[in-house]
Amino acid sequence: MVISVGRSGTAFLEVAGGVLAYEVTGSGPLVVLVPGMGDSRAAFREVAARLGAAGFRAATMDLRGHGESNTGWASYTRTDTAGDVLALIRHLGGPAVIVGHSFGGGAATIAAAQEPDLVDAIVEIGPFTRAQRIDVRALFSNARYRKGLCLLMGANLLRSVRLWKRYLDHAYPGSKPDGYAEYVAGLEADLRRPGRMAVVSRFGMAAPTDAGARLADVRCPALIVMGTLDPDWADPGAEGAGIVAGLPAGLGRLEMVDGAGHYAHAQFPDVIAELILDFLAGGRRG
Repeated sequence: MVISVGRSGTAFLEVAGGVLAYEVTGSGPLVVLVPGMGDSRAAFREVAARLGAAGFRAATMDLRGHGESNTGWASYTRTDTAGDVLALIRHLGGPAVIVGHSFGGGAATIAAAQEPDLVDAIVEIGPFTRAQRIDVRALFSNARYRKGLCLLMGANLLRSVRLWKRYLDHAYPGSKPDGYAEYVAGLEADLRRPGRMAVVSRFGMAAPTDAGARLADVRCPALIVMGTLDPDWADPGAEGAGIVAGLPAGLGRLEMVDGAGHYAHAQFPDVIAELILDFLAGGRRG
């Protein structure tokens, strides 16, 4: 369970509006891994290494205005990110499986719906794919949910790196993975660069309605992965089940990772890689 923050192997793709950073591990069928807001592709490094060792070509990318991708984009929606992911798939030679975390999960839904010939399957980890509403009753009864919501909203509204770090600490419950301190230090350095927290705030204010509206249009198999201790929902399992219910019948599958918070792929890369590989062995199209 190691999160590394190396910069070697970075490649860049110029698309309309800016430049995206990515790197590729392994060879074989393409898997594109998309992080969530406020994060970098480093969070997927260990999962990508395992997928590469299993015979896949794993491409991890930085979102607009994150990591080594540039700022200054006109907008930062899930639909925009879906377009970026599809551009990378075309560039690397698709079709591909898309693995998206949080914000990136919603983008995976849109990409699969927009270009079904380019997307063989999607995996969404702790995804913000459906329209959200605050569970007022849970705010009083569920301390984990209450604290997570307050920290997440505070970090976005105040554009505060300090509050974002506190949210991360809360979203990684239990023992932290090896390399966690170095990983967070790298994120902090990125987010303290001019304009970076403003970008995170814009991501956070982008409602997932564009993703939820496309769930019924997905035509490929979909795996939804939720951590049992994810603080972003009062009931993570119910949120995952709701996403599966929004997909066409028979396409969606929900897996819960016991003890995981919002960053199951970084906390438990062995578990997540095994879930992905098992899913692709039985459900990948093509």
